[in-house]
Amino acid sequence: MNIRRAECIGFIAWGLLAALQVIWHAWLIPPQAMPLALALAIALLPLALPLLYWRRPQRALLAAGMVALFFFCHGVAEAWAAPQERVLAWIEIVLAVVLILSSARKPRRKTPV
Repeated sequence: MNIRRAECIGFIAWGLLAALQVIWHAWLIPPQAMPLALALAIALLPLALPLLYWRRPQRALLAAGMVALFFFCHGVAEAWAAPQERVLAWIEIVLAVVLILSSARKPRRKTPV
């Protein structure tokens, strides 16, 4: 299984996005209106969906990039509406953009010598 640098960056961003959700919702700013388990399920289940494609890394990364669109929107909404969560929201936005861009990059074609 040959994984390119862009794919490696995408997988790292995917993992960091999942870790950010746990840190954000379970440790730094726990939810007030719902149980913690439900908040984590809402945050982490979409990030687990691309694991269905784990045997095909490019497909898994593409699915993770599509899921990251949700997290991009969530980050923008939180950065706009919740000043106390703005730093975490910007981290989420950056990780989502990195993940989306890494999944959208076309592979290089090898030119014949």
